[in-house]
Amino acid sequence: MSNFSNLKNMKKSTMSLCLVILSTFLLSASVQHTFVVKSNKKPTPNFIFYLADDQDQLDYGCYGNPKVYTPAVDKLAKEGMRFQNAYVAQSICAPSRSQIYTGLYAIKNGCFANHIGVKPSVSSVTTYLKEAGYEVVLAGKSHVKPNDVFDWTHYFPSVNHRFLPLEDIDTYLKEATKPFCLFIASDYPHGPYPKETEYTANDIFKLPYTSHKPAAYKTGYYQNIKNDNAQLEKIVAMVDKYKLEKNSVFVYASDHGISGKWGVSEPGLRVPLVVKWPGKIKANSASNTLVSLIDILPTFLDIIDVPIPDYLDGKSFYRTLQGEEASIHDYIFGIATKQNIQHCKVFPSRMVRGKQYKYIRNYNSIEVVENNLGDNEFVNAFIEKGAKAFPKKPFEELYDLKTDPYEKKNLAKNKNYQKEKEHLAEVLEAWMISQDDFLVHHKMPLLKPTLHPLDRNSKWNKVPSNLKGKLTADDYIKLHY
Repeated sequence: MSNFSNLKNMKKSTMSLCLVILSTFLLSASVQHTFVVKSNKKPTPNFIFYLADDQDQLDYGCYGNPKVYTPAVDKLAKEGMRFQNAYVAQSICAPSRSQIYTGLYAIKNGCFANHIGVKPSVSSVTTYLKEAGYEVVLAGKSHVKPNDVFDWTHYFPSVNHRFLPLEDIDTYLKEATKPFCLFIASDYPHGPYPKETEYTANDIFKLPYTSHKPAAYKTGYYQNIKNDNAQLEKIVAMVDKYKLEKNSVFVYASDHGISGKWGVSEPGLRVPLVVKWPGKIKANSASNTLVSLIDILPTFLDIIDVPIPDYLDGKSFYRTLQGEEASIHDYIFGIATKQNIQHCKVFPSRMVRGKQYKYIRNYNSIEVVENNLGDNEFVNAFIEKGAKAFPKKPFEELYDLKTDPYEKKNLAKNKNYQKEKEHLAEVLEAWMISQDDFLVHHKMPLLKPTLHPLDRNSKWNKVPSNLKGKLTADDYIKLHY
């Protein structure tokens, strides 16, 4: 037999022996359950975010209102986690949405007034999640722009500018083949409010931060809440029908409260936030952790193990969802401009909230308006008009939210709280600089309007005849839009 044949037989024999040894090892490993193959595949739960429009945190059964009809949200809260201290940073539609979708405060992303777009250089949830292999879908109310930034995989607009596109949502959920992030933005309970409703004035729960009888619109508002509950129930039923519940993070929130809309008070900025994720989030749990809607995007990225960009303002609260009580933020911030809205005025405000105290600065308060005037008589007239519209608003406000959660006792001039006030004032000023806030660079700026000019009459805005049409392009500060 040649050397080549001997070598060939030796190789066969060796190979056979190796196969026997490997087979024996595999059999032994399988019996002992010690042979484990690890996967580097990232988790890919679906995200479903339902956003109500203009609904106070206290106008839910799960937040303490015994008269309002919200069984769908209440059920989500029983099955998931309810946040007691969730905030939006601006109590108005477009700025609020821009924060959710970008993870940035509205000053930084550019949408600090209603009906304007974010800066074109900003990245949004569509960019981050698409890169992670997700489809990112918006159904219902949009109110964000430009399209280059908010590049949805699909956009299903509201039906008749009012109702959720339920058929489109059902079809999408039925046919989805990739992990998805679906934002469902309701137009409810935002007005118009129906005059014919199931409710009377006696049916309205008196909220603890109001000192007067419930407003006349509240019966229609309650009806809109009930109508929205019906839409939410249908969405939840779809999720169950297509067996998406267990692998979906379901988030419910409101964009801001109606009672404090356009301002920086607690009723406007504190929002409902409920998160359900079967098997991952403890049912019927609650958290007092301080969070903001700017934290939604970073939390989604954290859940699917995608690095969170350092320049985002938001922080992940994934560990809170897992049951930890560790702090997410030392401070959260809020702003109001009150320009480019229906009842437009020059009255900018900024706020910072820590664990216990909240500080507000009203930059055009009647107390300081003289310091805001310049050389242009028409600009001065609108600055003065703005200050006089809020004669009871002081320059500074300080509240102990632990003992005074509804901001009824202003401590700003109380000598016993000067240390807290001065500290929060420093924190606020540092944040404004970091955000490149226009109030840092301009004494009392006029923002270019897109829908509601200061010097034009409308059914919401009455302008003295001597001020009609008196503002020019040069009277507004230069911004990105």
